[in-house]
Amino acid sequence: MDFVERHAGWTAEQSAAAEEIRSRAERGGLKVVRLVFADQHGLLRGKTVTASEVPAVLREGTGIASSLLAKDTSGRTVFPLFTRETPLGLPELRGAADMVMVPDPLTFRMLPWSPGTGWLLCDLRFTSGAPVPLCTRGLLRSVLGQTDGLTYRTGLEVEFHLFRLDDSRLGAADLGQPGAAPEVGMLNHGYQYLSELRYDELDPMLDLLRGTLEELGLPLRTLEVEFGPSQVELTLRPADGLGTADAMVLLRSAVKQVAARHGHHATFMCRPHLPGVFSSGWHLHQSMVRGDAGVFAPEPGAGSSSGSGGGPGLSPYGAAFLGGLLRHARATSALSTPTLNGFKRFRSLSLAPDRAVWGRDNRGAMVRVLGDGPSSTRLENRIGEPAANPYLYLASQLAAGLDGVARGLDPGPAADEPYATRAEPLPRSLGEALDALEADRELTDRLGKDFVAYYTSVKRAEIARFDQEVTDWEQREYFRVF
Repeated sequence: MDFVERHAGWTAEQSAAAEEIRSRAERGGLKVVRLVFADQHGLLRGKTVTASEVPAVLREGTGIASSLLAKDTSGRTVFPLFTRETPLGLPELRGAADMVMVPDPLTFRMLPWSPGTGWLLCDLRFTSGAPVPLCTRGLLRSVLGQTDGLTYRTGLEVEFHLFRLDDSRLGAADLGQPGAAPEVGMLNHGYQYLSELRYDELDPMLDLLRGTLEELGLPLRTLEVEFGPSQVELTLRPADGLGTADAMVLLRSAVKQVAARHGHHATFMCRPHLPGVFSSGWHLHQSMVRGDAGVFAPEPGAGSSSGSGGGPGLSPYGAAFLGGLLRHARATSALSTPTLNGFKRFRSLSLAPDRAVWGRDNRGAMVRVLGDGPSSTRLENRIGEPAANPYLYLASQLAAGLDGVARGLDPGPAADEPYATRAEPLPRSLGEALDALEADRELTDRLGKDFVAYYTSVKRAEIARFDQEVTDWEQREYFRVF
């Protein structure tokens, strides 16, 4: 038996999709396939194989260095891999040994911007066939298995910045780890929320992106111009299970690649260091579904559950799920806002949250309760940044909500004044968020203690590197005065 047949456990649908990929490779028109996986940061890593190798990859997967799991966002390796001790408690990682990327045939796409190029999202396994416990797609899948037969449904609103690329900074003097940031120019002046005129200024690039995303089969709903200069928002229709996370990693990669090929730079960094630029967020709409019916809405005639002013308009299940999101907000922020930069978004009166409160259709609250029936009632959590690893963002939200249900957590009253209501503040820094995650026993139990220890170690390495840098702020503050 082949490696995939022995260990992957493909469904009949996946096996049929694999046969179609093999057939496409044999018919011609497919030159190469990019095999990728989402690393601990949600960045896509992988290899490109020729079409003639596709049948073998679908039988055996393909090897890739496990050292990729030991790196921070700059690409620096932060765990010892060439010592006698076992890296991260996993002997399979010693010596940067190979893992196996096993493609998920249902994720296959042809990339519109690269003729003849296919794309396959992969899961990670050790050469023994055992799942790699640090694979973030696998982690989300494991949390999805805790839903007692319900389906986790999510939809996203993601903001990002789209600039004109003036200088890509690819000279020898720009090398580094990471390298120099590109120089960019604005595409509009901003400060006009949802302006049609501002949208038209961006339309040539937005239309190109729209066509690309639709050709990829992504469930695109809207394209919008946000309030800040060169800031836009995309929304996707809801998807079940892994769907939203898979869509998000493909969306980010596609937007950045297509923009770069046309002289632009797209960034999902939360708050770029440019004059007048606004923070970008990633709002996650979520619900739980049994069959085709959502379970967050109250039963007809049953009224709504706890809270002031008639309650949140949720079933007891939905209210407890909301209670879990609030109870674990500080800890989940380490996964929904995983960069040092992202915490600069949590500001009062900014349309971004600064404390763990909920409101009925209130954009100042961390969680908005929306909808008025089984198919529309949902929770919109506004805590995330667009740079978040989608698998970890969704896994942390689902784990928090499920703990709320298991313990019957009460969300309390709505916050009519979300920036004045007394409530637990969101962390002010990544380090504070990591402390909260490590201290949250219920959440770490659901996500896995070993994974949380691994993740926090990677992120603390980034913080330590940042703490050693002299910033522009320090130069302005002290260089002349002292």
